[in-house]
Amino acid sequence: MLIHSGGPFPYRKDGIVFGNRERLLPDRSRGFYREYTVPTPGARDRGARRIVCGGKQPRIPESCYYSADHYASFKRIVQ
Repeated sequence: MLIHSGGPFPYRKDGIVFGNRERLLPDRSRGFYREYTVPTPGARDRGARRIVCGGKQPRIPESCYYSADHYASFKRIVQ
């Protein structure tokens, strides 16, 4: 998994801090969550699908969530 290796990621914004402005994920301090692109077939840009992982160390996430609808909803990824 690229997240565990720290990249290199295919999209420039992969690995940036996710602000959790929607407040759908557990409340954590700023910088806890980072977002990553999941390629969307047929999309000309990053598309709507994302993985958001949280943890004190980005390469060792404590939890990860999948959003198929650009942060309108999340499902926890069980590892």
